[in-house]
Amino acid sequence: MGILDQFSLKGRIALITAGAGPLFGSSITEGLAEAGATVITASRSLDRNRQFAESLRARGYDAHGMAADIIDPGSIAELHDRILGEFGRLDVLVNSALARVGGGFENQTYDDWIHSASGDMAGLFAITKAFIPDMARQRRGSIINISSIYGVTANDPTLYEGTGMLQPPHYCFVKAGMINFTRYVANYYGKQGVRANCISPGGYLSDQPQAFVTRYCHRVPIGRMLENEDIKGAVVFLASDASAYVTGANLMVDGGWTAL
Repeated sequence: MGILDQFSLKGRIALITAGAGPLFGSSITEGLAEAGATVITASRSLDRNRQFAESLRARGYDAHGMAADIIDPGSIAELHDRILGEFGRLDVLVNSALARVGGGFENQTYDDWIHSASGDMAGLFAITKAFIPDMARQRRGSIINISSIYGVTANDPTLYEGTGMLQPPHYCFVKAGMINFTRYVANYYGKQGVRANCISPGGYLSDQPQAFVTRYCHRVPIGRMLENEDIKGAVVFLASDASAYVTGANLMVDGGWTAL
């Protein structure tokens, strides 16, 4: 098999939670589709998923939009049964959904943390557990969890000064836990043919105040924020046979942020 063949995802079935989202999700889905995978996007917004899937099909890709709520175990079970019923298997699972909770440390409440835990932690566990037995039976599967630089380092409060932006504390907590959960899954299921890896992206350029963008770009070695094309290669690599001997890794796609 040549090196380009190793990166091909032709014939693979990939599920991306929040895969039609305006940040990482849509870029991830697009990248997997461009590599040849049949892609399924799922989140609470069925209309958004269907519309995004339709836009990909218009470009010649095999894409499908479905509904799922990562906070609801019953919804996850329905998604699992539908995918297995329609496609017979799942080869790639990308966990990029978040139960978004805003506010800084002073503003967040106990209930905010419980809401985050029920989605970002319990939801990650539930959807991973739903599909892993199928991957283990077929002796092949790649799970990719989308963490963050803030799962590796603490956020820098000086970036946000005077911008009105607040970095919620649960985000660091959840993203750090996701990295070690990935390692656990990699070790537990490696001998059954299932690989699990993390990607920790840097800050995504998304209409932030100019003061924040300027500070961020000054701090990061590459000198700019992450954009749509920057995460595609990492996801395709970890989903494909090109990374067949890679598991339990946390791939930094951060422009050198954590190299400082």
